Amino acid sequence: MIEKTILDYLNTKLSTPVYVERPEDEPATYCLIEKTGAEITNGIETDTIAVQSLGTSLLDAITLSGQAVAAMLAAPAHIDVFKVSLNSEYNFTDTTTKKHRYQAVFSVVHNERS
Repeated sequence: MIEKTILDYLNTKLSTPVYVERPEDEPATYCLIEKTGAEITNGIETDTIAVQSLGTSLLDAITLSGQAVAAMLAAPAHIDVFKVSLNSEYNFTDTTTKKHRYQAVFSVVHNERS
C-alpha cells in the first residue's frame, strides 16, 4: 500500500505529524496524504498522491508544503519507489473552516503489487 509507505516515510522526514485522515485533536500544523488516482501499465503502478499541508497561517502552510515537496522528491533515494514528480502545488485554504492549507499533487511510480 503506497499510502502506508509514504505515510511512514514522511513521518520520519517532517517535523510535523502526517496522517491519512483528519485527526480528532488537530495539531496546529500537520499534513494529510490521500491517494487520488492510480494506473497500472506493464506491472508498473503510477499513483497520484495529494499531500495537504495545514498551518495556523498561510505562511505556515506554504512553508510546510515546501518541506513536504522536498521530502517527496527525495523519496526514491529512501523508499522503494522508482520516481516521484510534482504535478502541481497550490493554495487550498478551506473556505468553510478558514483553515490555511496548501496542496501538492505528485505522481509516484512504484511496483508494490509484485
